[in-house]
Amino acid sequence: MMERAIKAAENAAGEIAVGAVIVKDREVIASACNQKEALKDVTAHAEILAIREAEKKLGGWRLDDCEMYVTLEPCPMCAWAIVQSRIKTVYFGSYDTNYGALGSVLDVRKLSGSKLKVYGGIMERECDELLAKCFKALREGDG
Repeated sequence: MMERAIKAAENAAGEIAVGAVIVKDREVIASACNQKEALKDVTAHAEILAIREAEKKLGGWRLDDCEMYVTLEPCPMCAWAIVQSRIKTVYFGSYDTNYGALGSVLDVRKLSGSKLKVYGGIMERECDELLAKCFKALREGDG
């Protein structure tokens, strides 16, 4: 499923290349990429957009028994939304040593006693390369 998150991240033209997919019963129910610039919305991170799509599909905000695959460790805003939505497990690719909120810099699970399971470093090399390419393009004005 991380391959699907990477594919979603590749659609984040002009954005930080992050993609997220939400899976329930081995079926992808939501997929999104960062759209903060495109939507002019500070909350339009891939994780938040995927959560919104999954909520619509399931008809409610509780995403029990869902898993999220995301190319970059979630920031505090996204990590808290993941905990609050009751997603069961998060798999992420790249560790975020600046803003990572599922273990790298802080762990929001400790604020709530959440039982959210987290696994990092999934296809880490591919996710790191995608982000490096994205930041290079953005610096050069090609993103």
